[in-house]
This record gives sequence, C-alpha cells and structure tokens, in this order.
Amino acid sequence: MVRLKDIAHEAGVSVMTVSKALRDAPDIAAKTKLRIGDLAKRMGYTPNLGARSLRIRETRLLGLVIPATTDPVFARIVMAIEQRALEHGYELVLAHTWNKAEREETILRNLISRRVDGIFLSPVYRNDPDVPAYRELKQRGIPTVIMGPLAEFCADFVNVQSLGNESAFGMTQHLIDLGHKRIAFFAGPRFSARAVSRQEGYRRALRENNIDEDPGLVFNAGMTIAEGAKAAEHFLEEQTKATAVQTVNDLVAIGAANVLLERGLKIPDDMSMAGFGNILTSEHYRVPLTTVRQPKFRLGMASFDTMLKLLAGERPESQRIVAEVLVRQSTGPVPK
Repeated sequence: MVRLKDIAHEAGVSVMTVSKALRDAPDIAAKTKLRIGDLAKRMGYTPNLGARSLRIRETRLLGLVIPATTDPVFARIVMAIEQRALEHGYELVLAHTWNKAEREETILRNLISRRVDGIFLSPVYRNDPDVPAYRELKQRGIPTVIMGPLAEFCADFVNVQSLGNESAFGMTQHLIDLGHKRIAFFAGPRFSARAVSRQEGYRRALRENNIDEDPGLVFNAGMTIAEGAKAAEHFLEEQTKATAVQTVNDLVAIGAANVLLERGLKIPDDMSMAGFGNILTSEHYRVPLTTVRQPKFRLGMASFDTMLKLLAGERPESQRIVAEVLVRQSTGPVPK
C-alpha cells in the first residue's frame, strides 16, 4: 500500500508537505499541489478515510432515508443527491423505511451510531407529536433535511418540498375550467402530510369556485395501484354521478383507470382522470395521464444545497418548489 512517506520520498519533499498538498491547504503552492496530486495518482495512493474521519471528526458519510427505491417519485431525487454527493466527496448510506415507523427509528439510530455527517430524510408520517429518534437528531445537532412537508414531530427541521396544496389546486381548477363540477377525489392516507396537503388543494379550489363540497365524492385510496383499483370499484358502486376523478398520485390514478376501462368506460369521453407526480408510466399509459409534474431532480438538488449550508454551520430557510399541471389525453370536457 502506498503511504504518504512513499510519495514524499519520490517528490523530494516532507511528509507534512504531501499531507497538506493532498488536503488542498492554502499555504502550499498551486504548482506543488498539482505535482504531488499527479504523483499520488500515478503511484495509486488511496487516502485512509477512517483515519481522516478520526482526525477531523468527519466521516464524509450522509444518510439518505426514503420509503423505497421502487417508489418512482424518489428515483430521480436519489439520482440528484447521489450526483451532488459524488461531486463533493461524500458517500451515501441508503436505507428504506417501507413506510414503517419502527423500521425508520431503527434506521435513524443506526445512522447516528455510524456518525454520519448529515441525513436526508423522507419521514414516515404519523400522528405522534414527539418521536424519540427525531428528538435525538435535534439534540445531537445532526444536520437533517426533511424531504417533504413538515409535521408536528419534525417541525424543528429545515425541509424541501413541492407545493402539493398549490399543485392540487391547479389540477382541480383545470377540471373545473373544463366544465366539471362533480369531481371525485381519491385521497391518500390521513396521516400523510403530502396526501392531506393535496386534498386541501382540491377542497380549496372547490370553495373558491363556489362549488359545494360533497363528502360522498371523497374516497380513501391509499398510495398504490392496487388501492386505486379498489377505490375505483367502490366509486362505481356508489354511483356518484361524478364526471371526473382526481387522485392523490399517479399510481392510484392508473389503478383506478384500469378498473374504469375494464368496465367499459371511456377516458376521457365518459370520465376524466387526473393524477399527481408525473411518473414515467403516466406518459406512456394506455390513455396518457394528465398529472402534476413534480420537479423531482430539482428537489434532490435543492435538498443537497440545503445540506451543504447546514454542514457549513448556516441556518438555511426551507425551500418550496412549485410543480405544474401537465395536460394530456385523460382529461376532457364534461360528457354531454
């Protein structure tokens, strides 16, 4: 294994000079840094990151905690954070909560024990006002960026999110502008801040257009294709006379659309269908899905920029990124 003393001998300088040059110390000439850096590469030198972390109390590790990489919304966010981490010399420790609170607590305690420099965290939302693992993150001063809306148990942290309320409002307004007044909403879990925000956007659009809210038009649909299909079956049984369906996300919309099409309904001639998220499948679905495009890659980039500020000891403000309505073939005027 190549050591600093080997590079120093080859370069004809002291070990201290080599160490400073490789750390980009300001008191070493740029020409010397370049020469020693090239020599280190040619000799195959690999820094001892473990020793370095003990010396400067940094691990260069960042935790990234998400529900699952199978969730298409997070794939682009992970790509963005991974790209920026590589650029800045950090490694990521990726963990999946599967939206289970107990699993999330275990993951967070494991990351704390590994002395990660910071954590990107998409929370498992729950009604508890206080979560011990989150309290410990705060007490230890571990830089933490919440990716998503804040809830009571994580309200003390900085966050980065797309504006679900405003975006869902825009989608409902799109349907109203097409002439729809009886718009069903397939809602997500009540404990999910994301889902609640999107439903509130739907409700606000109805109020501002003087359309009465009808509780009979709201269906619990979860977050998956299977749950969307089940909600659609219940929706058809209720015979609500709705002319459009707005859903909490694209997966629910696809599951619901599958059932409607199987029952012989035409989209959008008989029923308009709108999603949220703009996952890849939405554009290539049997009837290309009108949806809300979340700036997923930009959310990841913004999360990393926020983390860098926290690591530098700054107090960054939370960031809100506006999403946009993408109109495709699944929405149209009210059927005659």
